[in-house]
Formats: sequence, C-alpha cells, structure tokens
Amino acid sequence: MAYSSIVKSSDYFNTKLYTGGATDVSSLSFQPDFVWAKKRSGSENHGLFDAVRGATKTLSSNDTAAESTRGGSLTSFDSDGWSMGGSDGIISASGSTYVGWAWKAGGGQGSSNTDGSVNTTYTSVNTTAGFSISTVSKPNTNVATIGHGLGATPKFIIGKDLDTADNFTCYHESLGNGKGIYLNSTNGETTASSFWNSTSPTNSVFTLGSDNTWNSPSILFYCFAEKAGFSKFGSYVGNNNANGPFIYTGFKPAWVMVKNSSSSGFSWEIFDNKRNATDGVTNVIEKRLFPDSNAAEGSNSDGYLDFVSNGFKIRKTGDSNAGNETYIYVAFAEEPLVANSGASGVPATAR
Repeated sequence: MAYSSIVKSSDYFNTKLYTGGATDVSSLSFQPDFVWAKKRSGSENHGLFDAVRGATKTLSSNDTAAESTRGGSLTSFDSDGWSMGGSDGIISASGSTYVGWAWKAGGGQGSSNTDGSVNTTYTSVNTTAGFSISTVSKPNTNVATIGHGLGATPKFIIGKDLDTADNFTCYHESLGNGKGIYLNSTNGETTASSFWNSTSPTNSVFTLGSDNTWNSPSILFYCFAEKAGFSKFGSYVGNNNANGPFIYTGFKPAWVMVKNSSSSGFSWEIFDNKRNATDGVTNVIEKRLFPDSNAAEGSNSDGYLDFVSNGFKIRKTGDSNAGNETYIYVAFAEEPLVANSGASGVPATAR
C-alpha cells in the first residue's frame, strides 16, 4: 500500500448537502474535479460531472446512456465548490434536497498521458490522493494499455463509453484479473478477460481487453490507487447478523460504497458521514443511496453501518450483509487513525 502525505482528508474529498434551486455550492477547501450528485428527497438519476470532460457534460451511474449536455446542470468547477445553471432535476430542482460528493484530481483537463500503447486524450491526476480522470480513444479491437498517471497501482477503476449506450464497467482488485462488475447494475461479478484482460494494473498502466465496450471515439476512466490513511479498497464476507463483520480501513470513514459481488439482485449502496440522522449517535449511519438506481434516499433508524475510528462495522442483516456473500467496498477517510503513518490499530467494537 502507498502511504499518503495527506493530513486533512477534506482537502481532497468531501461531501456537501444542499437544497436545489441554489446557484452554487461553496465552502469546500479545494476546487473539485469530479462531482457526483444525487437528489435525496425523490426519484432522479445520478449526475456525474468532471473537469476533464467539462462542465454541463453529464453521465448517470444508474443509466447506460451516452454522455449528454445539460446546460442547466453543473456549469462550472469553482475554487471552493461548483455552480449550477438552473433547476435541472439531476442536480438542482428547486426545493429538493441533494448530496454532492466531490474529489480533487489535478485541476482542469490535464494533458495527454503517453505511458501506454494508446495515449490518453487528457489525464488529470492527483498522485497525493491517488485519483486520476482520463479520456481516451481506443481505435481497434486489440488489447491495449492505458496510462493512468498515478505512480501507484490502481485498486479500483470505473470505465464508461461516452458516445454510445453501454455499461459502467468497473475493475476492483478484490475481484481479480479478467473480471469486472457493472456500476449501473445489480448483477454480481462477471468473468470476461475482454474487459480488463488478464493482466494486473501496474503503477503506470492498466490493460483493456478487446470488448466492444472499449472501442469508442471517447472513453472515460476514473482510477483510484490506495493511500494509507485516506482510501481503502477491499472485500468482506457477510454473516446476515445484526452483529455484522468489522472492516478495518485504518481511518474513520467519510464515505463507503459496497456491492455484493458474488450474487445478483443486490444494489450498490453508498453511505456517508453527512447524511446521518440527528439522534446524537454520530457513528451510526442511517441513510443510504443506490448508484444503480434513481430511487430516493433510504433510511433505517437502527442504522446500516457504524463508522468508527479505524473502519466500519455492519449492523443490519441482508442487503450489505447477506450470509456467506462476498462484498467489495470502496472507502474514503474523514480522518486518519494515525496521521501520516501506516500504523495498524486494533479493530474497535462498534456501538
């Protein structure tokens, strides 16, 4: 695992809650390069925006649709947030409540990465946080390597054809080589070397197979490397018990996404530290959203997870804790357990 020099996690990732109809979201401590927005109070598609593709260019994680341009959506990436151009339901319907998850890459579009057999059009990269955004044109059906710019091996990659309707195809290290999983689907993992080939990513490139998913004039990739104290990518096995498994991350999470990878019929789930109920028990996470669905925010008064100082603990049966089912997860930190070190902590017993 690569160690991070990050002292304050919120300088690279943060969550903002807001009410639609506003013209902008502010008070982040960085200029975001990737904003993922979702209406909480009702049904609406997710909105994924990034500075590499440019403002108003929209994708929805719950939909296979090609990229669209929505002039009333996110209109600029600002020094401490983002601006919105109107009451577009995907990001700012008047009176509706929203959440926006924001990541910092390299600032703007970046430049071409030439490390692979196919050059990227643009790559915006933040090696400190282990996050890069790239667009690339893969001109034929051959296997190809793509440079990601991270200087560390990516553990999680999201890929999407921008020009045609196709799946969000994800690589996760816990699934292994030659396997993938769709962000827009409740399906479990799929074995297909044509997606990610059978070659592990390296600290400079990842390998695409010959699947038609990747043969497009423009493909988007979000790549994440693991940084101790800031991000963690792994897996766990559910026990279908309210006293669920504890997952050690080495930090108190700010954001966790989980997915049953061994069986179909289970949604992806996102939990964060800002949408919690005001019941005075701050480590109990009671609200969730579903990347593969346009559904409104779900709530469970008994809590889905506990966010504790060194990881998270599952506290509900089914869903993210079905018995003997394997789950992959992606986690980002609120604060490290021990700043700037890789020191191991003793897994806490959650409330």
